[in-house]
This record gives sequence, C-alpha cells and structure tokens, in this order.
Amino acid sequence: ELDLARAPALGGSFAGLEPMGLLWALEPEKPFWRFLKRDVQTPFAVELEVLDGHGPEAGRLLGRAVQERDFLPPGVQREPVRAGPVRATLFLPPGPGPFPGIIDIFGLGGGLLEYRASLLAGHGFATLALAYYDFEDLPKELDSIHLEYFEEALCYMLQHPQVKGPGIGLLGISLGADICLSMASFLNNVSATVSINGSAFSGNRGIYYKQTSIPPLGYDLKRTKVAFPGLLDIVDVRNDVIGGCENPSMIPIEKAQGPILFIVGQDDHNWRSELYAQVASERLQAHGKEKPKIICYPGTGHYIEPPYFPMCPASSHILLHKPVVWGGEPRPHSRAQVDAWNQIISFFCRHLGGTQKSAFPKL
Repeated sequence: ELDLARAPALGGSFAGLEPMGLLWALEPEKPFWRFLKRDVQTPFAVELEVLDGHGPEAGRLLGRAVQERDFLPPGVQREPVRAGPVRATLFLPPGPGPFPGIIDIFGLGGGLLEYRASLLAGHGFATLALAYYDFEDLPKELDSIHLEYFEEALCYMLQHPQVKGPGIGLLGISLGADICLSMASFLNNVSATVSINGSAFSGNRGIYYKQTSIPPLGYDLKRTKVAFPGLLDIVDVRNDVIGGCENPSMIPIEKAQGPILFIVGQDDHNWRSELYAQVASERLQAHGKEKPKIICYPGTGHYIEPPYFPMCPASSHILLHKPVVWGGEPRPHSRAQVDAWNQIISFFCRHLGGTQKSAFPKL
C-alpha cells in the first residue's frame, strides 16, 4: 500500500508530498494538446501502474488499478436545452429545488463544454453550460458578440421552475469572462459575476446590445514574440489601453448590479489579465463603486480549470493556427486551481444563497 498523503515523491514529474500529483502532473502524449472532458456522462478513467525499478527502463509490473473520476455527481440531472435560439445543457442538483442558478461560458473554440457546469451542479447550483458559436445550428464563426442571444439564455434560467431567483450568477473564462461582464453590465437580474482571466474589454470583435455598441480594442500581430522555437507568445498583441479605465473599448462594468470576482493568473500569456483586473478596479472605483475582489495567483497561466486538471502550458491557437504559450508552472498552477474553485463556490454561495458542500476528490 502507498498512502499518497504521507509518502513523498522522490523524483520524476514532481517531488515532495503531492497527494494529487499523479493527476495534475499528467502530460499529453502529443505536443500542444489540452486536456478536456468532452462527455461528462462517462468517467475519466485513470490507469495507475506500479513498476519494479525506476526510470525509462522500468521493470516488471507489480500492480495495476483504474480509478474512475466522475464528472456527473450522484443524482445530478443532465438536460439538453434547445429553447428558441438557445443551445445549451442544464445540470440540476439532486433533491427538491429550486436551486440558485449559474450560466457557465467558455472562451474561444466554440462548441459546448459541460464539465465545469456538471461539477458545479454537484455543489447545489442549477448550472447552464451555454454554447454560443460552432455548435449545431449556431453560427460557425464568431464575427461579433450580440448580447440578445445571451439575454435569451438568462430569461430561460429565470423562468425555469427549478431555478431560484431573483438573480442569476455568471461564470466565464477568457472571452467567456468578457461576455459575462458584458451581460452583467447591460442585462437585468445578474446577481454575481466571476471573471477567470477576463479582460473587461471588447477585444477583437465588437459587442452589441440594442442601440449600444462597444468598439473592439484591436490588435497587432507584429507584436507576437517567439517564446521558444516553434512556440509563439501573444501576450502583447493587443493594442494599448489608451485612456486607461475610460477607454471606449472597455465594458461599462460600473453598470453591473451585483458584485464581481476577478480570478487572475499572474503568468497569463493570453493577455495581461492582472493589468486588466487593475484597470477594471479603477473603473469601478472611479464611478463610485466598491473595490472588487481580485484574487491573483503567482505562477498561474491562462487556463484555470477545476481542481487537478493538468495544466495546459501551450496549445494551438484557434485563430493563428499555430502553437502559443499560455503561461503557468505546474505546481503553483495546480494549487491555484484548487483555491480558485473553492473561492468561486463560496462567492456564489454568498451572493446567490447556496449552501456550500464539501467535496473530497482525493485519489
């Protein structure tokens, strides 16, 4: 028997006492792959083998086990949603409702990712994983962002008998975070918003709602740097924020009715998330609003995922079609993911009226 909570690793992918290191230190077999869970209805099967000896010429197999990690907690219901234009999946917690509601939005890449929403439902939140392009009959490309579509999703949640009002929580990462900040700024009944490495700017495409539009900040690909041979660094390609928090491309977050939590990876190489969070804080305070909570994580890159997801240091960029670095160092990034997940859940519990449940996802 090996108790990973008490037996330190002597070397390899990590060293020291790391009970979940066998998961967070996983690396892709092919370069520039990012770990995703496409089908939450099946578990993630982790094959563990103990080999005699050490190193590349390991000896005979001494023991083997498969651990299944569920993404659909017991009793959670998964309901595909095709309501008017809305394309999504709703996850309902076990037990009698109604439950506090969250809309979960990912960044560039399109499609429908459900793994974060399914896990949040296990913590007592009715969570809608929302697609917005490149899924079924939605547009294949994302030329501009029209908030009317997201307003439909918000109305769907508010009218659902299993969703507790009066407001909804929003959770987004990267471009998804900027969409959430835009929703909070222009739409009613948003009670709390979490931005994971968002920018609070209209970046490469305009944001539109009724008669209002936010022009894109724009970018210059000449600012792309070479991080390593064959790997690009795009952290500085966006145009400078001239005028600071009063730049016309900034989302008017001072209009948000509920609080905003900024989760920031200080080594984010998609863009300068820490700088953007500081500018967002300046804007809120300049308009007489409270200083928002900003949680900064050193050694942490762009893709802050649920706990124990392997860090994605680099992958192919969907627009450049070339590999780019996302930043982060495996150990601090992994610790940030654990803390950020707890911070997000407690933030939503506080502002949406949920009940925090403890989870024990250890090996």
